[in-house]
Amino acid sequence: MRILLTNDDGYHAPGLAALERIAVALSDDVWIVAPAEDQSGTSRSLTLTRPMRLRQFGERRFAVTGTPTDSVLLALGEVMRDKKPDLILSGVNRGANLGEDVFYSGTVSAAMEGALAGIRSIALSQRYPAQGVGDRVSFATAEAWGERVLRPLLAQDFAPRTLVNVNFPPVAPEAVKGISVTRQGLRDYGRATLEKRSDPRGYDYYWLALGRLPHQPGDDTDLDAVADDRIAVTPLHLDLTHAASLAMLNEAYR
Repeated sequence: MRILLTNDDGYHAPGLAALERIAVALSDDVWIVAPAEDQSGTSRSLTLTRPMRLRQFGERRFAVTGTPTDSVLLALGEVMRDKKPDLILSGVNRGANLGEDVFYSGTVSAAMEGALAGIRSIALSQRYPAQGVGDRVSFATAEAWGERVLRPLLAQDFAPRTLVNVNFPPVAPEAVKGISVTRQGLRDYGRATLEKRSDPRGYDYYWLALGRLPHQPGDDTDLDAVADDRIAVTPLHLDLTHAASLAMLNEAYR
């Protein structure tokens, strides 16, 4: 099995190193093509207004001066053009990708690009405590449980244009209560706030902050599972059509 690893935290991110340790338990044909720098929150953006560069760090190890989606495109179209991967793993992200996070996440978007290419694709993310821990995020739980989560998925046939989103809770490996298959949840982020500051030269700049409000539990979503110290395994698909509105809109245009 040929495996492609990518992420949105960048080529040198500890989570990508953790993902590589998970992947080598599954195959000895593991490739890395990841963004050269942190691309968190870039969603499915493409680099269209400037050229991209590909830097090789070793055998089957590459960094791209672009987004996670760019990285998958360059992997499939250049680095691995002789033989496409059988599996794409994206992560392990520093922080959860739960609920509406999937619309912003570069980690999930890289897996989306793989799904569009017809390749089995899985995104993996490690939630950290609410107060934040700077660069000291532990990926021990993702590493301890990663193979156990992935092996059953490898035995399944994914439907076309679907992917799986995996989130690990912010607890020690032995405290994990199990694995749950869940729906995508939804939180209310509340109103975005802008914090205005000035640099040493007197020019203004801004930090964007999102005030998340607690979700309403009870539907066994990915949010509920991780809050209950379970690993959330969530199938996603790329068809955003709201089927229930089709009849209403067809009637409106009659």
